[in-house]
Amino acid sequence: MITTTKSTTPKSVTTKDLAWDDFRLIKAIAERRALPAAATSLGLNHSTVFRRLGQIEEALGVKLFERHRSGYVATPAGDEMAQLAERVDSDITAFARKLAGQEIKPAGELRVTTNDTLLVDLLTPVFAAFLTQCPDIRLDILLSNQSLNLSKRDADVAIRATDNPPETLVGRRAARIAWALYGRASEFSDAGDVGIESLWERNWVSLGDQFTMLRAVRYLSQHVAPERIVYKVNTVLGLAEAVEAGIGIGFVPCFIADTKPGLTRLAAPDPGFAADLWLLTHPDLRHSPRVRLFLDFMATELGRMKPLIEGDRAISPRQGSSPRHNTAE
Repeated sequence: MITTTKSTTPKSVTTKDLAWDDFRLIKAIAERRALPAAATSLGLNHSTVFRRLGQIEEALGVKLFERHRSGYVATPAGDEMAQLAERVDSDITAFARKLAGQEIKPAGELRVTTNDTLLVDLLTPVFAAFLTQCPDIRLDILLSNQSLNLSKRDADVAIRATDNPPETLVGRRAARIAWALYGRASEFSDAGDVGIESLWERNWVSLGDQFTMLRAVRYLSQHVAPERIVYKVNTVLGLAEAVEAGIGIGFVPCFIADTKPGLTRLAAPDPGFAADLWLLTHPDLRHSPRVRLFLDFMATELGRMKPLIEGDRAISPRQGSSPRHNTAE
């Protein structure tokens, strides 16, 4: 008797079998130009991507990529397929945004992007209070100093310090972030008598040269000799710590420095160094119940914190914990 065994060899696909995942695969290879990187972005292994690419090319009867030492380079057909995938991806994302904007119950995950400084020194307690009040919402916090693409749902809400928010986003200005000059409290027993002209020869701390878009950084580069700026750091988080450690004096956001008893103001906040604090979202999401609830809550809570954010009070070890105004500091 003759028996037959069913073949386990994968059957070649036809154009009718092409699915959205195939377009995503071609788009990933075109963007990353390497199968391992494309596989990682798709959550697949290298061999699966390699095999599927061969099946897609066989089904279409054309080469989608040329293999070079520098990587995978899309052919005209591959480039066209990748561009189609990009357009479809954008349409799907737009549709998802509109659905999110029509939510009835404020529940689910909310992705919020901000920077490390705002998170650590200002926002975390506010986020905690929001989650206590809205237990059906989950927060996914994305730390980045770069503007994420809210149009592609990289995030639902952005909390940013900027005077020029993107025109493609909508939102509200929550406060104006003040900056002032601070020194180590133990080194300045009477900071009110300090004139800034007497400080140029001291050691200074500053943000790095990549932050020249900030007016405080430009001011230092114009007024302080390079050899006197003895410490640079690429995050605002490190400024207050550097001043507190006695490395030097420097300009620090008031909402950070005024909560540290080891620091004292050497001058009143300079309005020219201030920046707006914005709560931003995509227009399609502004009517989403969870987004609207979150923005309203954040605006209210940050509004209550305006005296701290805008430098209207400072805590000094020489004056205990009572608020004071920055009239002659």
